[in-house]
Amino acid sequence: MAEPASPENGTTRVAVQLAPMSVPKASDVLADELRERILRGEFPEGTALPPERELVTQTGMSRATVREALRILEVQGLVRIKTGRAGGAFIQRLGEESIASSVDLLIRGRNIRLAALHETREAIEPSCARLAALHRTDDDLAALDRANDSIARDGSLGEFLQANVDWHVAVAVASHNELLNGFMLALSRAIYTSTDNQGFVDSAVRQTTAQAHKSITEAIRAGDPEAAVRRMQRHVHGYAEAVMAVEDRTSIDVEA
Repeated sequence: MAEPASPENGTTRVAVQLAPMSVPKASDVLADELRERILRGEFPEGTALPPERELVTQTGMSRATVREALRILEVQGLVRIKTGRAGGAFIQRLGEESIASSVDLLIRGRNIRLAALHETREAIEPSCARLAALHRTDDDLAALDRANDSIARDGSLGEFLQANVDWHVAVAVASHNELLNGFMLALSRAIYTSTDNQGFVDSAVRQTTAQAHKSITEAIRAGDPEAAVRRMQRHVHGYAEAVMAVEDRTSIDVEA
């Protein structure tokens, strides 16, 4: 609202209100600048960034600010910090593990429901199988065979679950799609961590899993994407239904 005209000079004063302003931290500004240059490919993998002292001189920022910016980049997987005489910050390429870590943080941070994890897996994994049938190599098939051999062994529950994760991840690797690989790595870990495997995985489940995996592997080996998709859809949907049935029974028992 405008104030009355000043009797002294005839001017009108207007009451101006400003919203609180968020000023970025200097370390965030420096991390953003370095991140963009890394992602643009200005620094090849393995390149050493200038030492902290030189970065302080170049940027005019404090050593603590420079150090915090480098820690941000390290957490994001863009640099690897080495200590010692030959130490420093070295550029590293983001890989599937970085994708998996980010997805894992989202799953845990948002407390994503187990049902949602299975829905996502049913949407993604048949596509992995289709691409695997089209692009698999001899090394990919060897990895699938090793996982199948481990699943068929009469090992501990932990060994079976790890072999199961290894097989599903191997299918994603065989798709030669880095995003799908990262997503499946995170999804597989989350699903098996969230499932009451002790009360669910019995000898019948192990046998059914082993048979399904072999059938899907053969479709991938034969280069038959349609069969790979059908068999993977049937496998992951059946597994999801069985797991959720166990989860529902457990919830009812607890509430009772």
